[in-house]
Amino acid sequence: MKKVELLAPAGNFSKLKTAIHFGADAVYVGGKEFSLRAKADNFSYEELALAVSYAHERGVKVYVTCNIFPKNADFPQAETYFKYLESIKVDAVLITDVGMLSLVKECAPTLPVHISTQANTLNARAVDFWHKQGAERVVLARELSVKEIKEIHEYNPTCQLEAFVHGAMCISYSGRCLLSNYLTERDANRGECVQACRFHYTLTETQSGKVLEIDEDSHGAYLLNSKDLNMIRHLPLLLDAGVDSFKIEGRMKSEYYLATVVSAYRKAIDFYTAGGEVLPEEIAKIPEKTAHREFTQAYALGDNEKTVNYLDSGSKGTSVFIAQVLKGEQGRALIEMRNRFKVGDTLEILSANKEADGNRFTVTQMTDENGEEVLDAKLVQQKLWVTLPHPLMEGDILMADAKN
Repeated sequence: MKKVELLAPAGNFSKLKTAIHFGADAVYVGGKEFSLRAKADNFSYEELALAVSYAHERGVKVYVTCNIFPKNADFPQAETYFKYLESIKVDAVLITDVGMLSLVKECAPTLPVHISTQANTLNARAVDFWHKQGAERVVLARELSVKEIKEIHEYNPTCQLEAFVHGAMCISYSGRCLLSNYLTERDANRGECVQACRFHYTLTETQSGKVLEIDEDSHGAYLLNSKDLNMIRHLPLLLDAGVDSFKIEGRMKSEYYLATVVSAYRKAIDFYTAGGEVLPEEIAKIPEKTAHREFTQAYALGDNEKTVNYLDSGSKGTSVFIAQVLKGEQGRALIEMRNRFKVGDTLEILSANKEADGNRFTVTQMTDENGEEVLDAKLVQQKLWVTLPHPLMEGDILMADAKN
């Protein structure tokens, strides 16, 4: 199997470290301007330089999103921004607009360009057009099937193709949504999406003002709420179709979500690369440990009318984020508590260390930083020393089974 890139989101520097720790080959980030995730923490100029340095030292690439639909007033600042990204050796910039592409080629000619999924590239000739304009990669629209992706690759064998494999889906075509702007005057196409598609809606009869109950096939009233994409069992199909980069959605998601999903896809890719065929359930089910909506393969396997999650806007995962490891020592680890746990509880390890990863242990002893014994960890973000039988390292995660 050919080598494929695992591309993870990083909404801030801490998440970037988490993605790299759990095996991402590349990360995509946003600056303070021109990104479609304006509500993420995002990176200042100085933080972008530090992020590139940190990632490159570890053999990881950094792509910067500049994928808004720009207006005339955006271009002077964009020129300064592109020149800066080129100077700090960003590995690529993601853009949507032909004007932005023209500007990059003019002011930062050595800065590689990837075409964002917001450009809704759906066919082989469109990919050919972008490639001829100087784009080295196209992020394909999420509405494509594996069969269509393969046709695109065969028509464009020298252009890199990137496809989403996991995360939230948009109810609108390739993310081009006006609903947020219409309801809240926050423009999704300028980075301010309020995620109005996730709202619980009611109907009101205009004459009387009476609120009417919505009954959508007996499932509820989340009329616009897409299921979450999950392609972990179907990665070989995408590889055979010519995809070069597997992309995980989620710059707004938690570090726990990122650690869990990146770890799962790293394991899956390594399994398939080693010649495996049927993915083991213990890997396939890892994404279920973190909060998610009902999963779908969207349109990858063909037409699909069941991509809307009518029941609710989210669901709990099968596990709970208990703590993040700050430092590991022989026989113990310093952790930062995230959810309450006690001596006697059984915890599961999510680790970049294969010997420790997936193991469970019973908490037998823990102390605070002053050496005082703690039986019940209930202070949020308290730092604790926990005795455990497996070697852990900074960035590892402790989880517990979710209670019904």
